[in-house]
Amino acid sequence: MRWQDLRRSGNVEDRRGMSGGGKVAIGGIGMIIVLAIGLLTGQDPGEILGNLQGTETQQPAQTRPPGPLPDDKTADFVSAVLGSTEDVWGEIYKANDAQYEQPTLQMFEDATQSACGGASSAMGPFYCPADQKVYIDLDFCNELRDRFKAPGDFAVAYVVAHEVGHHVQNLMGVSSQLQEQRGRISKEEYNKLSVKLELQADFFAGVWANHAQQMEKILEPGDLEAALTAANAIGDDKLQKESQGYVVPDAFTHGSSKQRMYWFKKGFETGDLNQGKYEDIR
Repeated sequence: MRWQDLRRSGNVEDRRGMSGGGKVAIGGIGMIIVLAIGLLTGQDPGEILGNLQGTETQQPAQTRPPGPLPDDKTADFVSAVLGSTEDVWGEIYKANDAQYEQPTLQMFEDATQSACGGASSAMGPFYCPADQKVYIDLDFCNELRDRFKAPGDFAVAYVVAHEVGHHVQNLMGVSSQLQEQRGRISKEEYNKLSVKLELQADFFAGVWANHAQQMEKILEPGDLEAALTAANAIGDDKLQKESQGYVVPDAFTHGSSKQRMYWFKKGFETGDLNQGKYEDIR
């Protein structure tokens, strides 16, 4: 991915090396299952943690001064991707006679506190609608490469763009529509709506890639394949199969590998928001 010349975002908070107000130590459940629950989610992280059994808190050790590391390429890359999403969505909103409200991205280590509650790095990246922030522990980039076998800069860019997609949904009022259904419908029906939300965020990530390519020529050979590999690796069916040996479609909250790849690819191929309306997501 050609990202070195992209504008860096000014909306980045670097809280690495700072106390998160209590590190969440997960017990009684494998880390891979926690990641499967939390990866690329727009759900309330406090709720996810509250549903886990055997959790306890402990203070994280502060092992270095807070802030950027020397030669911090990963942080620089994430800031560049966020800057690109700001430019793309800014232009899309401008074309529709509106102004894009930019989210903040917080980098943290181990644990952090958001307006949606406490969060552990084991949950993976997430977006909190209450404070309009994307949260990411940069160690996740290594997890994506090593544990999920999805290497490459563009795989990480897809993840960041997906979370920014949740921010766009929040601005559009789509996220609040889903939250209004909580407790009113069955868990299975709510899961289906959650899948639609996640697939639309994948679509929005594809829309970003389409426009970023037009604006900045960011793509190199293999980049789209890297994003599709990441989408495939974090499909509910694949994660369930790996963690428990069988698939339960009614428990899907993010969509199957096939669905995730389809909607990202459709967003990239069309670049047209009208092709990924929430009510049309399947």
